[in-house]
Amino acid sequence: MKAKVYFADMHCRKKADNKASKIERLCEAVGLKNILKKDELTAIKLHFGEFGNDTHIRPQLVRKVVDLVKQEKAKPFLTDTNTLYSGSRKNSVDHLNTAYAHGFSPCTVDAPIIIADGLHGKNQVSVPVDLKYFKETFIAREIFDADSMVVLSHFKGHIVAGFGGAIKNLAMGCASFWGKRAQHDTRVRVNKENCTACSSCIKVCPASAISMKKENEQKFAFVNRELCIGCFECSTVCEYNAINNEHDSDLHNFVERISEYAYGAIQNKKDKIIYINFLLSITPDCDCVSWSDAPMVADIGILASTDPVAIDKACYDLVTKAQSIHPMENNGINIDKFSHRWEKTFGYHQLEYGAEIGLGTLDYELIHI
Repeated sequence: MKAKVYFADMHCRKKADNKASKIERLCEAVGLKNILKKDELTAIKLHFGEFGNDTHIRPQLVRKVVDLVKQEKAKPFLTDTNTLYSGSRKNSVDHLNTAYAHGFSPCTVDAPIIIADGLHGKNQVSVPVDLKYFKETFIAREIFDADSMVVLSHFKGHIVAGFGGAIKNLAMGCASFWGKRAQHDTRVRVNKENCTACSSCIKVCPASAISMKKENEQKFAFVNRELCIGCFECSTVCEYNAINNEHDSDLHNFVERISEYAYGAIQNKKDKIIYINFLLSITPDCDCVSWSDAPMVADIGILASTDPVAIDKACYDLVTKAQSIHPMENNGINIDKFSHRWEKTFGYHQLEYGAEIGLGTLDYELIHI
């Protein structure tokens, strides 16, 4: 049976059809009131954005979701997990300060904010999955302990996963430090010919895995494979394309690993989750970077479903069919914008593998509301 994915486009000519009202209609259509119960502790899982990024989901739209959850007498809280890499969300104190700086606070969203994996990302629960890569997954405790969940995902590109939507939000977003590290079981290497010894990568490496080396009078960055945690923070700051994945083929396995972690994140609440994806500001990069590139396509709309694979597949299809506005895409229509931007990634395979392991289905019905 096809999964239902509800879709509201961005056309609006009156107050009663603004983004907030679209979210309300989507939540009604997807059956929010049938999923949430009185007094349930409901995690609203989202990404607050790295400091400097401004294309994350707007607090005003999140506030609307909070209001709708409260209408059902449930008790919502906003949540995310700390990052593996260095940055403004490495620990819960910095993470909360970043959330507040981006407009997310109890005063603006009318709900508390709880960083789900504790002060340093180590507060976790082991969830058995018995899949190809993992026998168990390490999920942030406060997300695991929540009675129900509303997963809000900004659908956009990603340097390693190709793109990120509901699946990646469940996988990396719900995992503890050790869960993130397990998913990033790949390493980076330095192309000596491209390296200018600028040291930008050394400054951002959270594992102190990069040092400067000299051979034949040439200085270049060197990655200690034993220390590298595969977070790819170094590659985001390298301006000279000198840092790449150690084994390009491993990116295929990487998206399988995130699909398995997404599977682990929903095991104790399979019928207690709804997914809302925002096809707004569809940039090439994740909101984890401290900047916001120009969007690849114009804003498309907002989608809702109870199936994470189906909603991501619908988003992927809508972006593929859209007219490109990013210069790198040459105004192409019906091309994979994400693999075109990140050539060595396997974004679509996270959907295929997710369907294979029972995370969701690729077959969906898009219902325009």
